[in-house]
Amino acid sequence: MLSSTNAITPNGYIRFRDYLQKVCGISLSDNKQYLVASRLGKVLEREGFSRIEQLVDALERIGSAKLKEEVINAMTTNETLWFRDVHPFTILKEKVLPEMTSAPLRIWSAASSTGQEPYSISMVIEEFKSTRPGALKAGEKIVATDICTNILKHAKQGEYDSLAIARGLGPDLQRRYFEKINDSTWKIKPALSARVEFKHLNLIESFSMLGKFDVIFCRNVLIYFTVELKQDILKRMHAALKPGGYLFLGGSEALSGLSDYFDIVQCHPGIVYKAKPR
Repeated sequence: MLSSTNAITPNGYIRFRDYLQKVCGISLSDNKQYLVASRLGKVLEREGFSRIEQLVDALERIGSAKLKEEVINAMTTNETLWFRDVHPFTILKEKVLPEMTSAPLRIWSAASSTGQEPYSISMVIEEFKSTRPGALKAGEKIVATDICTNILKHAKQGEYDSLAIARGLGPDLQRRYFEKINDSTWKIKPALSARVEFKHLNLIESFSMLGKFDVIFCRNVLIYFTVELKQDILKRMHAALKPGGYLFLGGSEALSGLSDYFDIVQCHPGIVYKAKPR
């Protein structure tokens, strides 16, 4: 594999960093040459490129859609687990869902990765309905989106190996909501996956076609964007929320300068943001 010294020149790194931010919003700092080299080394070798500039040249040519998709897939971080951070899902079950009684419930998982988040949401809905017969009679829909096409294929299959299934998922929920395919593979049950629809989406582009939502989960993805892009996305998410709808962010993410758009709801532990009417 090509080393970062040979392939990732200073000028080439700047060009690639600018390209990546333009096409998908990911903002790399000045010292991530090693990350680019490790994730794109195989692509550079396969294409016969000795320098990152040659890759950028190829990406900017007409007809580079497949190469662009491969590069974005390689540069996307897909770290996830079941019920990540726990309290957002507790807030969803104990505070948010009891308020959703009349219209069909629509939830958006805006960085769904390999599916753990939307399927965790589906489990929460199932648990909530089991304790409140007749609740959510109008139905529920979870729209799960991600920029990484390879990851979406995995998520749609709903199959997980023994290591992935154990990350944040207790044995009781595993038995209740998964079917064992073989000694090392489990598949989410149809009752859970039926309410989840996966779509490819780049958050820097318009998502108005998705419609309106009662709840949006946008967790642990905004940290990769610039402040300006993050604010733009959050304003557009506000527009995608129904009046009084809820927005969940990651534990290290916070709203800044958007007090006209959202109220902070303290839940002890955790917080959620409620869309103000505008």
